Amino acid sequence: MPAMHFSVRWPDQKETRCYSPSLVIQDYFQPGSEYALGDFLDQVREALNIASERVRAKYGFACSQALDQLAEIESLAAGFRPDSRVTVTAFGP
Repeated sequence: MPAMHFSVRWPDQKETRCYSPSLVIQDYFQPGSEYALGDFLDQVREALNIASERVRAKYGFACSQALDQLAEIESLAAGFRPDSRVTVTAFGP
């Protein structure tokens, strides 16, 4: 199963390199696009949960890395105002 990384620029202009165990993340985001924080969180939750379930379907267990990544994203997002915007800056290996 091909894994990939995606980079997120937060409202404070810091960037985080994030992990997905599946290319499904590309179905939810476009590099260079900006998203309302709430929309971003909804989409990244859905994408990383799908990615984790794809791992479960193939290997018989959920992807703890995807779920850990989601928890990290949610923790970082909690530090910003609900009306903030984030940018998905890039996809990579």
